[in-house]
Amino acid sequence: MDSWLSEKNEIGRRNAAEAVFEDIRTAIVDRKLALGIRLPSEVQLAERYGISRAIVREALRSLQTLGFTQTRTGRGTFVVSESPARQLDGGTYSARDLMEARPCIEIPAAGWAALRRSDEQLTQLTSLCERMDEEEDVREWVRMDAAFHGEIAEASGNAIFRKVVADVRGALSTQSELVEHVRGRRKASNAEHRRILEAVAAGSEQDARAAMAEHLLEVERSIIGIADNRRTAWKA
Repeated sequence: MDSWLSEKNEIGRRNAAEAVFEDIRTAIVDRKLALGIRLPSEVQLAERYGISRAIVREALRSLQTLGFTQTRTGRGTFVVSESPARQLDGGTYSARDLMEARPCIEIPAAGWAALRRSDEQLTQLTSLCERMDEEEDVREWVRMDAAFHGEIAEASGNAIFRKVVADVRGALSTQSELVEHVRGRRKASNAEHRRILEAVAAGSEQDARAAMAEHLLEVERSIIGIADNRRTAWKA
């Protein structure tokens, strides 16, 4: 611990919380920070990285969200897992439930959106894509990611599609945050959203369905990769 803490690792303010999260996550995975160890205080971590305690606190929240650490009142933050221990499930829906159901709902929804979307809905989708391209805060990006998929369902004009996507929105956000933290898919996902948007804007049902299918396949591959890494980590 002392050796790791003494290694100054100052970072720029851009993406600072993500950089701190990734550095501590890597130290945990590489076992520089062993299971059961208490992490340095926010003050010590802020000094190590040359940033504010608020940014450190955000990074620590992400580590706890993914199950790497656990904060115990009055005692500090402890390393509890070397892999993302948080379930890939989202509330009452399992990862398998989501992977099996999303293509059945979101692919046809994208196709119908290409045929039925209004100019106002297209403007909203375009705005979301533009803001997501610029967004650096993971949680805000995740919120907009869920909003994009919700807006596609809304634009489909199908009340059932709209309701199903709205019902699983929380689960999708949880899964999206995990995938982003562990796999770093934000840029790729933004590009996939752009292809969906372009097809919807062009009124091409076939292209919209294909673009959504490609996006969901890449999400599924990431989730399977995380699950495989978790199994490997627990066997090690």
